[in-house]
Amino acid sequence: MTITSALRIGRTMLAAALALSCACGQPARAADDDSGPFWASLRKDQANMRVGPGRDYRISWIYVRGGVPVKVLRAREGWVLVEDQDGARGWMLTQFVTRKVHTGVVKGGPAEIRENKDGSGRLLWRAAPGVVGRLGDCVGGWCKVDIDGRQGFVSQTAMWGAGAP
Repeated sequence: MTITSALRIGRTMLAAALALSCACGQPARAADDDSGPFWASLRKDQANMRVGPGRDYRISWIYVRGGVPVKVLRAREGWVLVEDQDGARGWMLTQFVTRKVHTGVVKGGPAEIRENKDGSGRLLWRAAPGVVGRLGDCVGGWCKVDIDGRQGFVSQTAMWGAGAP
């Protein structure tokens, strides 16, 4: 083997190793930077929203009610950038949010909760603005909702947290 062929093999192996390391690292960065937007709910009764992704950043808001829906805009190193129904944005530790429980909050005026999944049927009750309910499937502009054990169907437009984030 000549020196030229040994250098060529060495360069080829180096290029392959670099390509492999770049390919292996790519999904982790993509998952960090591009994991949103998606709906989530606050997992705990107390959760801090910070101005940056770290414990050294100041707290801008403290949530004191679990189950409140948030829109996750992106994730970064154990932190998520979230937006609430009032448009407030900030960072939370990922341990404070969950995708498993999908909730929505009544926005605007009172929301009519109907008997049937197409919005027909009798009016079961009205939910006041700010009421949080667990959302089921949304079909044809109507979502199944469970508010404190009472179930019915609500217009998708009446709930922040229903539909595409």
